[in-house]
Amino acid sequence: MNIKITSTINLPIKKVWQYWTEPEHIVKWNYASEDWHTTYVTNDLKVGGKFLSRMEAKDGSDGFDFSGVYTKVIINERINNTLDDGRLMSVVFKEDGDKTNITEFFESEYEYPIDVQRTGWQNILDNFKTYAESQEG
Repeated sequence: MNIKITSTINLPIKKVWQYWTEPEHIVKWNYASEDWHTTYVTNDLKVGGKFLSRMEAKDGSDGFDFSGVYTKVIINERINNTLDDGRLMSVVFKEDGDKTNITEFFESEYEYPIDVQRTGWQNILDNFKTYAESQEG
């Protein structure tokens, strides 16, 4: 099943792209709840390039690598990738004046219910919005 989430970021697309793709920014917004964080990111943003975000519980009780390979990169417009578990994911950026709409599509996994997955991914996108907009204020 495919899951779709969206958000409107109150920033121009070039800034949104920068905050979305640069590791020094990703570590500051890439978490689904306050008790988790991303401790390390590599991002080779090109077709065939690999990405990895190390996500860990702040209390050290759990952690995992979120990683995959880029299959399409159109700067300021689209990122497609295949996760290491084979699921497909895409992020579409659409400029709307001095705002940017982000839409993410991803194939669900089978371990967690769809609504839990959607909520977690939406929380990460909401954290991105908060972080990105706070950088420009």
